[in-house]
Amino acid sequence: MNEIRDVTALKDTKKVKISAQNVQVYYGDNHAIRDVNVDIDDKTVTAFIGPSGCGKSTFLRCLNRMNDTIDICRVTGTILMDGRDIYAPDVDPVLLRARVGMVFQKPNPFPKSIFDNVAYGPRIHGLAANKAELEHIVEKSLKRAALWDEVKDRLSASGTGLSGGQQQRLCIARAIATSPEVLLMDEPASALDPIATAQIEELIDELRSKFSVVIVTHSMQQAARVSQKTAFFHLGSLVEYGETGQIFTNPQDPRTESYITGRIG
Repeated sequence: MNEIRDVTALKDTKKVKISAQNVQVYYGDNHAIRDVNVDIDDKTVTAFIGPSGCGKSTFLRCLNRMNDTIDICRVTGTILMDGRDIYAPDVDPVLLRARVGMVFQKPNPFPKSIFDNVAYGPRIHGLAANKAELEHIVEKSLKRAALWDEVKDRLSASGTGLSGGQQQRLCIARAIATSPEVLLMDEPASALDPIATAQIEELIDELRSKFSVVIVTHSMQQAARVSQKTAFFHLGSLVEYGETGQIFTNPQDPRTESYITGRIG
């Protein structure tokens, strides 16, 4: 009996932030995602890995209803955030995306000033009562994105004039300015050089103290460095999900092992 209690005590007690149940995604007649069931923990970095075209980015976009913007896309099953169905008829996708921020593969700052890039979300969602509050949100977001010291004297300069790594950190600042609870990142460092990549990875590690972070990455080394949980996708199915260390050192499914060792992919 003591042994059972000890094992229970060792279990991760982190709160589940997002729970996906029997999720299917169709693009017209193409069944792109099949039977995905996964619980994503709060204040944790979860990595989605797998070969190109395996469905990891498609599933990521289900978590903030980005697939709603594709006419032929249909999502079935249930995705709960804090126990509430994000696909319920009374859920406004725009408000959902304020709670579930997203950073894309290629840095995509708006053709506006650095300040206005970060202020955009808080402005449209009415999160600041006055100019001073807005300035505080912008400064806090840029500091969280480890960019403030580099841009604080040129906030009126265009965001598109920054280096690639700085642009991606600006996009992260923009994503977190609405105080989201979840941050989705779709291969956020794939277009960056090794130094900028290292800065983004360090930032991801810091952000997990505030957010649930879900990252799609084609780099298994990156997944191993930044995540605590890893999900392996293959041919539209979630093959295996668990602690990152276990997935990389002792995978339970032979397909996962084949991918980790480079035999498929």
